[in-house]
Amino acid sequence: MEPVSARPASEAAPLGRVLWRCRRGMKELDVLLERFARGALPQAAAEEASRFEQLLGLPDPVLAGYFLGGARPADPEMVRLVGRIRAYVA
Repeated sequence: MEPVSARPASEAAPLGRVLWRCRRGMKELDVLLERFARGALPQAAAEEASRFEQLLGLPDPVLAGYFLGGARPADPEMVRLVGRIRAYVA
């Protein structure tokens, strides 16, 4: 896996921008997403970092369903990322 800092700026959003996007309308989501972004994202592969940014584009009720409820994303890659985030912050 290639660290975020080693990627060209065009491939990965600066960590500060990602952390800002982790701020949601629910404190529970803020904690989950920001903890993962700070701790695991800097070492993540470019694909995972990109997928995380896609995840941040989803509305809060959808994210709450994935992380706090029993909802499951339709995309298998997103299922893996949601599982990785849940495992990381557990």
